[in-house]
Amino acid sequence: MKKILYICMLMFAVPCVADENIIDEVIWIVGDEAILRSEVEEERLRAQYEGQAIPGDPYCVIPEQLAVQKLFLHQAELDSVEVSESTVSHQVDMRMNYYISQIGSKEKMEEYFRKTSSEIREEMMKNVRNQMVIQQMQQKLTANIKPTPAEIRRYYNSLPIDSIPMMPAEVEVQILSFVPPVPVEETERIKSRLREFTARVMDGSADFSMLARFYSEDTESAKHGGELGFVGRGQLVPEFADVAFSLNDPKKVSRIVESEYGYHIIQLIEKHGERINCRHILLKPRVSATDKINAIQRLDSIARAIRADSLTFEQAIILYSEDKNTAMNAGLMTNPNTGASKFEYQDLPAEVAKQIYGMKEGDISEPFVMMDPTKNKEVCAIVKLKHKTDVHRANLTDDFQAVKSMLIQKQSAEFIHNWIIKKQKETYIQIDPRWAGCDFLFPNWVH
Repeated sequence: MKKILYICMLMFAVPCVADENIIDEVIWIVGDEAILRSEVEEERLRAQYEGQAIPGDPYCVIPEQLAVQKLFLHQAELDSVEVSESTVSHQVDMRMNYYISQIGSKEKMEEYFRKTSSEIREEMMKNVRNQMVIQQMQQKLTANIKPTPAEIRRYYNSLPIDSIPMMPAEVEVQILSFVPPVPVEETERIKSRLREFTARVMDGSADFSMLARFYSEDTESAKHGGELGFVGRGQLVPEFADVAFSLNDPKKVSRIVESEYGYHIIQLIEKHGERINCRHILLKPRVSATDKINAIQRLDSIARAIRADSLTFEQAIILYSEDKNTAMNAGLMTNPNTGASKFEYQDLPAEVAKQIYGMKEGDISEPFVMMDPTKNKEVCAIVKLKHKTDVHRANLTDDFQAVKSMLIQKQSAEFIHNWIIKKQKETYIQIDPRWAGCDFLFPNWVH
């Protein structure tokens, strides 16, 4: 017997009938929105693939999560909350590329999700858009939660000592760095190698993706034949983007492109509107051992002058630093995760963390070589430990902002919880009786 899509129309009080031919059905109605069994199953598969733990029976937890989302989406529609489609598309591109890289190929991804890549993308666009709308709606609802200093102190003083969190050790670090010069001969060697690759691709003696697997120094894309996946112009460095987006013939290879990462050649795979999928080969020039030694000796002289008080670290930054990101801030490093100057040790570049671990405030390190994450190049550097805070229990003197954030988080969670309960009472809700026995987080789904 041919299988048919069976919809259990609860809003019209038609009973659900157990039938082996059912391939989908409505299990909840929230307002005028339906939740399908297939939606629950897709969310369960996604969570399973991404390693997300589900706190309880997924067939109870997930429908409730979807129902809560629909409450927020309904309110967002009333309040005209919108999100940028370009931002949504950017997030979807990253997720699609992540899935492909983890599963192995576009074909394997389609097999896993039992859908075409276009269907996966369309569904992902809807999900990401909804997630971003919900996040904005929650931020709008809690925007006026701004505890006063007196409220923050009362909250802190009400906490049992065991509930006051331990704050990790944090440091503030100043850095002076410069890039040893790359010899002209090395640059020419790299360009000659890339010209050779281009000639081999154009005469048909080699495949671009095969060369990328063997030789590209972008190790992640090299695993996939140099393929980057669909990206927007803003996801690429400008020099690379300008050339990549100018390509029109997938059979040709671009000119050599220099970027902060090294030298590239690029091949177009496919264009979709403002997004492009291309592959590339990256080669990085090598700094000679002699040039590194000279840079280290130069930094050693600077460090000795600072220790001898004939030069301050801040003056040395102005005179010698080549790092534009820190030179205007007295060399103070900025934590990319927080935008602040304080780092936990694990958030620092490994080479910097190793240098400062045993240092005292005001100490200057010995010169060392590190990989600059912003330039993706080796640099020679010295660092100064400006400030250090040891592991301690949070207090209002050193950690006022952290305690304030704790209180805002608590008050926001309470507000959202109460808002959902209130919204439940104002919204038409109908649940398949088979779900009525679930242990829900919110009590008013079943009337």
